[in-house]
Amino acid sequence: MDDSEAKINEIFTRGIGECIDPEGVFKEKLIKKARGEYKGGIIVKFGVDPTRPDIHLGHAVVLRKLRQLQDMGCKVVFLIGDFTAQIGDPTGKSKIRPEIEQKEVEHNLKTYLDQVGKILLTNKEVFSWIRNSDWFMGITDLFVPQPVTYTDNTTGQNVVFPPNSFQAKAAVYDKTRMQTSVLKKTEIHNITLRTFLSILRNVTHSQLVQRDMFAERIKRGEELYMHEMLYPILQGVDSHVLHKVYGSCDVEIGGSDQTFNMLMGRTVMKAGKQEPQAVISMKILEGLDGKEKMSKSLDNYIAIADAPEDMYGKVMSLPDTSIVRYYELCTYTPHMEVEEIESVLKEGKTNPRDIKMKLAHQIVAIYHGEKEAGKAEEVFVRTFQKKEIPTDMPEVRASKGEILADVLLSAGLVSSKSDFRRLATEGAIKDIETNEKITDVHATVQKNLVLKIGKKKFAKVITL
Repeated sequence: MDDSEAKINEIFTRGIGECIDPEGVFKEKLIKKARGEYKGGIIVKFGVDPTRPDIHLGHAVVLRKLRQLQDMGCKVVFLIGDFTAQIGDPTGKSKIRPEIEQKEVEHNLKTYLDQVGKILLTNKEVFSWIRNSDWFMGITDLFVPQPVTYTDNTTGQNVVFPPNSFQAKAAVYDKTRMQTSVLKKTEIHNITLRTFLSILRNVTHSQLVQRDMFAERIKRGEELYMHEMLYPILQGVDSHVLHKVYGSCDVEIGGSDQTFNMLMGRTVMKAGKQEPQAVISMKILEGLDGKEKMSKSLDNYIAIADAPEDMYGKVMSLPDTSIVRYYELCTYTPHMEVEEIESVLKEGKTNPRDIKMKLAHQIVAIYHGEKEAGKAEEVFVRTFQKKEIPTDMPEVRASKGEILADVLLSAGLVSSKSDFRRLATEGAIKDIETNEKITDVHATVQKNLVLKIGKKKFAKVITL
């Protein structure tokens, strides 16, 4: 097996939950691309609703797969769902997801784009991004509070359009479409109500209610709103439009909880007489608790922008049962080595802590470099090994700014607030990493802490 074959084999196996490419069109195109037999572009869609700003290791599982495809010559289109983010996909949630304001979407959008460069190549040959408001937002949806000056290309004269007039809106709309202003396309593709209704003719009610979370809510007698049911179709429309804008949309990649939505892209594209995209769903990475999926809403995540020491410490806090999964999904460790690690752990001849330290080092190195990974490891060793501090100490999760006394009380590490005040006053609460005593009875949590409380209690406070 040559190098390109090995890379393609890993693309379709490592971390994959399911690959839906019925006629093998995408895989064949990728193989030909690797051999130099296919000169056309291969477009890979990855959609994100920027509802919160941090990209975590769970997201990175997909992003790293995208990087592999970039290395094979594919172009990743990072689709920012700024329009659909205001609707909210109920994926994995039993309750209605709240809408978020456009201002917050824009802030999170910038953060996403800043962070994605840690994993993906961002040169225009293999990377592009676009907002789906580019086609879902109509001229009359815009609010233009100021007069707009428009220069007539024929006469060269300036015309001032009144605030919020149709002419002002049209001028702003034309200037702000990424299809023309950034991608330099000559045509703007948009989705009108008429277009959307024609697409809906190809989707049945029974198809939508078969979705697991919809069926469960109906069974429980809970409300199911139409905007939620339409969300998968809107995601499918994105693939349809990307095909028009970029010339194709060959594959969509996402977590396995997005499979239903991604398959809807195939349905919509078939209705539009387009070659339907392949679908690759990735395995879901569990969070710090080792049980629930890594999620920002559950605050059990490791952000790729976390400081090196925090990232290292969080990885070390993982339960041993998650070690193999994290090696498979979060590192570049060869598959055979991952199998060896799994075998060694089952035999019980090696301390899992040592294997976990190598895991933590690798993960920190991916996002911060070898030098910072080495420093983070030194801090861990200095804190936990040289000072003989127990590594199995209780872990307490706290929000930044939360009162430390409340955190320790809720975890049962102090018996009362009076007990906390007494210990603080006596200098019996120490931040081990800085060797400083915490004497302020109103102290708040501002960073990760390793505390010695009294003579025998230790605790790790992890900020979220």
